[in-house]
Amino acid sequence: MEYQGKELFRELDIPTTPRGEIATTVAEAENSAASFGVPVMVKAQVLTGGRGKAGGVKYCNDPDEARARAADILGLDISGHTVEKVLVEPASDLDEEYYLSVLYDRTSKGYKIIACVEGGVEIEEVNRTEPEKVIKEDIDPTVGLDLDRAKDILTRASLPDDVVDDAAQLLVKLYDGFVKSDATLFEVNPLVKTTDGRVIALDSKVSIDSNALFRHPDLAEQAEGGADDPLEAKAKEQGLQYVKLDGDVGVLGNGAGLVMATLDVVNQAGGEPANFLDVGGGADAEKMTQSLSLVLSDSRVRSVLINIFGGITRGDEVARGMLAALENLGDIPQKLVVRLDGTNADEGRKILDDANHPSIVTADTMVAGAETAVGLAADAG
Repeated sequence: MEYQGKELFRELDIPTTPRGEIATTVAEAENSAASFGVPVMVKAQVLTGGRGKAGGVKYCNDPDEARARAADILGLDISGHTVEKVLVEPASDLDEEYYLSVLYDRTSKGYKIIACVEGGVEIEEVNRTEPEKVIKEDIDPTVGLDLDRAKDILTRASLPDDVVDDAAQLLVKLYDGFVKSDATLFEVNPLVKTTDGRVIALDSKVSIDSNALFRHPDLAEQAEGGADDPLEAKAKEQGLQYVKLDGDVGVLGNGAGLVMATLDVVNQAGGEPANFLDVGGGADAEKMTQSLSLVLSDSRVRSVLINIFGGITRGDEVARGMLAALENLGDIPQKLVVRLDGTNADEGRKILDDANHPSIVTADTMVAGAETAVGLAADAG
């Protein structure tokens, strides 16, 4: 979360805002604002973007206003995340805003720096409408980033001359901290020049590679502190690869590549996936029950597309596991569209057809399955 990212920035000597306080009640927010004795920001702490647009970031002149705004923000739903805590911190006087990030780029298999003279906005929209304003620079991890190259990047991003030197020093620290922390993203939006001429990270978005957390027990402890979406946290406990999305078509498959392809096909069919779920190599009754229960726990799911390609996983085992899972789950309102291919797929389809279960619809191809699932979700909506 932002307050954790900023604390990490402070440890890495990256200039940021004055340290604030976390509040989980309106009284705590009021008391924090009173203790600072200056105008404050009250900011929702959730693991998603778009907080400002959703009403999750407010400027407050005094403790009474901080209490009122905290009342508005606590409990607010922001992209499926319920706000349970707010950051109360002294407000900063801003002169100019910019954008800066360091990230792991899956395309180049290396690191990338993104800089833009416009901050506090959706960088994707700027990149779409005014791509010339967005500088993207690949960084070879074996070479790293020095101050001269940082200055060059920021100059080409059109940051003002009186800002470049300080911003370049911040960028080098941002890059070094990114590498040291085994991060996949260090984003500052906005990076700001204050009215007294300082360059600081006004916000922070930090993502750490979960596979590297064993090297960072302090960060791992924070990550285990309940910040995940509840369904994602439950999936992690069960050893399932699940990511919650914003649509209404549940997606379940075996193998990350196949599930990603299934998401694309659902989109092409005019629908929106509700999740990514990789059931893995096994599809027995217990695994199918866990997986289906997880997908159906999302109240937005109107239909489920189950896309299994049998290799080690056999189609007949999947079919039996699915029927056993439905017996365990009882009556469900959603239809399950099942596409089986690969090893023993014909036997699996026959098992499902013979069972004639009212919740199951079979499909011969992935495209047909996606179209059917999208249609069922639309009818149910």
